[in-house]
Amino acid sequence: MTVHPTAIVDPAAQLGDGVEIGPFCIVGPHVSLGARTRLVSHVTLDGNTKIGADCQLFPQVSMGFPPQDFKHKGGDNVGIEIGDRCVFREMVNIHPGTDVGKPITRLGTDCYLMVGSHIAHECQVGHHVTLSNYAQVGGNVSIGNYVTLGGVSAVHQHTRIGDYAFIAGMALVTNDVIPYGLVMGNAAHLQGLNVVGLKRRGFDRVQIHRLRAAYRQLFAYEGTLAERIEDATRLYAEEVLVMEIIDFIQSRSNGRNLTLPDMRR
Repeated sequence: MTVHPTAIVDPAAQLGDGVEIGPFCIVGPHVSLGARTRLVSHVTLDGNTKIGADCQLFPQVSMGFPPQDFKHKGGDNVGIEIGDRCVFREMVNIHPGTDVGKPITRLGTDCYLMVGSHIAHECQVGHHVTLSNYAQVGGNVSIGNYVTLGGVSAVHQHTRIGDYAFIAGMALVTNDVIPYGLVMGNAAHLQGLNVVGLKRRGFDRVQIHRLRAAYRQLFAYEGTLAERIEDATRLYAEEVLVMEIIDFIQSRSNGRNLTLPDMRR
C-alpha cells in the first residue's frame, strides 16, 4: 500500500492490499477501497463509499457527498457500492442513495466513466457500462449491462435503459429504452437496434436477424402497441432475446413510458 505524504486519509478508512493513493487525495472514514485500486491524484471520497478491486480514479473524481435531492434529510445509511475493474476519468461525480428511496447507488464491474460524467442518487448501473464525456444520468435511473451513453447525453430521472442499448451523443432520453435499442435525438427517439454493439459483443447473425424481424413487428405503424406485443409474443415466444424486449415493455404500464421511433419519418 502506498499513500502520498500530501494525501489526507482517515485512519478508519479500509484500504485493501496494494492500494495506491496519490498526491492531494482526501479519503473519509467510511470509505473502503479494494485491493490494487489506484487514486491518481486530487480524488475526494466521502460517505459510505465502497469501491472494488483494481479500479482507477483520475484527478478531480468526487464520490459520496450528499445527494442533490431536496427530500433527502441527511441519513447516515446511504452510500455507494462499486464493483471491480472500473475506471473513472477526470471530474467524474457519483452521489449516494437517499434516506427516502433507495439507500445505495450501485455500479457493477468493468464500467468506464469518461471525463465529466455524472451518476445521480439511487441509480442502479449494471456491468460493462460506458459513459462518454459529460454524459449525465438523473436520479433513480436503472441501466442494464453493456450499455453505452454517448457524449453529452442526458437521461431523465426514473428512466430505465435495457441491456446492450446505445444512447447516441447529445441525446435527451426521457422515456425507457428497450434492450438492444439505439436511440438518438433531442428528445431521443428509437432509431433501431444497436447492431454494431451486438456484433461487437458476439451476437450471431441469426440472433440479430430475429431481433430485427421482431423490432419491425413491435414498432410497425399498424395497430396499437398492445396488439403488436400480442402478435410478437405469439410469433417469438421461443426467442429469448425478443421476449426480453417484450418483458421489458410490459413490466411498466405496457410501454406507456417507452422511447418510440419517430413516427413523423
